[in-house]
Amino acid sequence: MRIRCAILDDYQQVALKIADWSAITKKVEIVSFSQHFNDENELVESIRDAEIVIVMRERTPFGVTLFEKLPKLKLLITSGMRNASIDLVAASAHGVAVCGTASSSEPPTELTWALILNLARQIRKENDSLRNNGLWQSTIGTDLYGKRLGILGLGKIGGRMATIAKAFGMDVIAWSQNLTKEQTDKLGVQLASSKEELLKTSDYVTIHLVLSDRTRGLISEKDLQHMKGSAYLVNTSRSGIVDQQALLKALHENWIAGAGLDVFDIEPLPTNHPFRTLPNVLATPHLGYVTGKNYTTYFREAIEDIEGYLDGQVIRSLN
Repeated sequence: MRIRCAILDDYQQVALKIADWSAITKKVEIVSFSQHFNDENELVESIRDAEIVIVMRERTPFGVTLFEKLPKLKLLITSGMRNASIDLVAASAHGVAVCGTASSSEPPTELTWALILNLARQIRKENDSLRNNGLWQSTIGTDLYGKRLGILGLGKIGGRMATIAKAFGMDVIAWSQNLTKEQTDKLGVQLASSKEELLKTSDYVTIHLVLSDRTRGLISEKDLQHMKGSAYLVNTSRSGIVDQQALLKALHENWIAGAGLDVFDIEPLPTNHPFRTLPNVLATPHLGYVTGKNYTTYFREAIEDIEGYLDGQVIRSLN
């Protein structure tokens, strides 16, 4: 009898096509769910017989109560090697091995630049006007050349952002709580003396930090008030790094020129949420990691994780 594997949040319905599952199908029955389960009891009812569950990034949280309701679950696989929505302590306590996969930093970097360029040149507004036979040219774009990009977090993605910004002829400044001058000097980037300096002097602020107790709420209402009225905030990292109510207030009252957002407190974003309709918001549905290359890696390595589990070995363990 085959054991059951459930794939959650397969929005594009590609999980079973983008990788070759034939190596495990003799031993494993695979079912994919494209709909998102908002209700935990409905989720449990759908996957209660699964010994293996594959989750895409942080779309579905796995906490203590969910592990308690899934006694058959033995292997939980997440795309990427970090998932803040999985309680690793609870997983271990319930005898669930948690494994990850590789993930590329290029896709979120590219999406971040897509948002910046779109905001700078008002591409969405101009495209809508063109498609609807509206005004021929109704906006004046802002330049990137000579402007300052402020980067919060200079890790893999932040470092790539800095390199590309310099190619555009931008001045680049960076800050995070543990960032050193040695690190910024390697990239030819200015180290901000403080978060406040970065926010006050940047024309575009982009966030590339891991969400943690230290970074949660890092950008407060006071911080947003420090930004230029002509500046844009771009967040493709995690919504919890920015006080969301303060950001809504800043956008409603035009403290800043606008925001490019790919991450939200609730995903999928509720249909009546103001981020869907605010004229100074450019929003995408958490597409940062959603590319063919990343998806192929995620599911190929998920299969490898399952093969290891079937052979009595846990690979790429997170707990």
